[in-house]
Amino acid sequence: MSKFTLPFLEIFMKKLWLILGLAISFSSCDFSKYKLVKDYDFETRFEKSGGKETGTYEDVISYYEKLAEAYPSVDLIEFGSTDSGYPLHLAIYNADGEFDLDKIRKSHSFILINNGIHPGESDGIDATMMLFRDMAGDSINSPKNTIVATIPIYNVGGALNRNSGTRTNQNGPKEYGFRGNARNYDLNRDFIKADTKNAQTFYEIFHYIDPEVFIDNHVSNGADYQYTLTHLFTQHDKLGGNLGKYLNETMMPALEDSLKNKNWDITPYVNVFNDVPEAGFSQFMDSPRYSTGYTTLWNTLGMMVETHMLKRYDRRVYGTYELMQSMIRITDKESSRIKDLRNQAKRKYLTDRHYNLKFEVDEENPSKKDFKGYEAENIASEVTGGERLKYDDNKKFTKEIEYYDNFKVTEEVEIPRAYVIPQGWWQVVDRLRMNNIKMESFDRDTLIQVEVYKIEDYDTSKNPYEGHYPHQNTKVSKSTEEVHFRKGDFLVTTFQDGARYLLETLEPTATDSFFNWNFFDTVLQQKEGFSPYVFEDKAKELLENDADLQREFDQKKREDADFRNNWYAQLDWLHKQSSNYEEAHLRYPIFRLPR
Repeated sequence: MSKFTLPFLEIFMKKLWLILGLAISFSSCDFSKYKLVKDYDFETRFEKSGGKETGTYEDVISYYEKLAEAYPSVDLIEFGSTDSGYPLHLAIYNADGEFDLDKIRKSHSFILINNGIHPGESDGIDATMMLFRDMAGDSINSPKNTIVATIPIYNVGGALNRNSGTRTNQNGPKEYGFRGNARNYDLNRDFIKADTKNAQTFYEIFHYIDPEVFIDNHVSNGADYQYTLTHLFTQHDKLGGNLGKYLNETMMPALEDSLKNKNWDITPYVNVFNDVPEAGFSQFMDSPRYSTGYTTLWNTLGMMVETHMLKRYDRRVYGTYELMQSMIRITDKESSRIKDLRNQAKRKYLTDRHYNLKFEVDEENPSKKDFKGYEAENIASEVTGGERLKYDDNKKFTKEIEYYDNFKVTEEVEIPRAYVIPQGWWQVVDRLRMNNIKMESFDRDTLIQVEVYKIEDYDTSKNPYEGHYPHQNTKVSKSTEEVHFRKGDFLVTTFQDGARYLLETLEPTATDSFFNWNFFDTVLQQKEGFSPYVFEDKAKELLENDADLQREFDQKKREDADFRNNWYAQLDWLHKQSSNYEEAHLRYPIFRLPR
């Protein structure tokens, strides 16, 4: 026997027992949480920089790709395209690793988190990366009844346009993206008009997730105060019904209490500009052009997170992290109740006869809030020589203020049974299809009695706004007529989940209607006219054959001096009373079928 035989056997037996021990140990481990035995660096750029930097677009997408590789609880999907040429990404976290959403939709609530709509407001981008990592790695409790999804960076073009100066008032990070997208659109004004590929792809993502709760992460730009965090929930009267009541009386207080217990004070978004908040301020009315205004049309509980621009970047990011974690816990605990209330809200607009179209602040019914601010005064400006506002953050106060968060209805509309949309208005039809609106096309020409709007008045912005010159203060009159529709025109019933979307876009007086966003401006321009020297004889004949018209014409001349002294205005008025006048002028081209 060799002198090396015994030591060799001892070593061999020890290694054998070690291998067997490891095998037994491994067999009792749960490897379902890990896809690959591979080391990853999941420390974010934000963390590596000591809370001073935010990830680039490439950093962020690579980070989620690695999370999806390492953890079966994370999935990453590409959707559509954006104006930048890049797709949008959607990351989904489900502790059970099930990503067939139809299988789990009845048993789970869904939260959709949107980040980087304004890429200079990057707090949510960094906070959500850490949140997904910590949920996947079990360093925080995972939701049991809630699926969490996020768009890592919505404004891809803006994120690629990095700089360190355009966020003039903001305290960090070191570099960040730009507010405008690849075509210089502000994407948080595009959710109804959908001029951008970003918005059109967002539709696809939103309806794929169909979230009960929506969170859009931002940074504020307004007054100074003590809070790092502010919330901007969608306006509860506009959301309406039991769902709006739940948002205002249950979800919002629960979030405030949860954060207070974690030593994170929060207040409603401070809606003032160059003024002091202790004078009182109103809730921001998020019409459908904004993200939470759009999600409201689908009975989703929406909120924007608005961190304070002057607070340190690391504080803002960690505050956003804690807020999202609290919202996930609230949604998880209240999942069944939220789903039930949302289903009630969907049914409500299938049976209601009227819809609240416009609101204004109820100035006689404010809420009282304790507010933590800084003393401020107006002092002489050393730059302009005028007055400037100056806050003193050494002089803190807590005061009870008036917060105007109650709104009253100023206009309602009777909900029609359906709308009829002539096929020529394909831009409108396209947007309805993008939002999964159900419609049927006529298989033959048909004559239908419908309600017809005529545009009586409107104001138009003198300055360009997000690629448009929008209308406002639109007024219409309504008549009932028999209208001939062609084969291929569309019948769109309001008896569907998209009823609110249809009312807010197709009713011309709605704040963010397609009419007010210039989709129908061609009907505002008269296409056929007259030569005065020819029409003079026809006008004379018209008056001679219609005594009532003659009396109306004479009365208008007596009562309206401008009209009396303007011969062309008189001929034009008479032309509009004649059979020569085109019926398309000022006729709103979407028609209503009354109930």
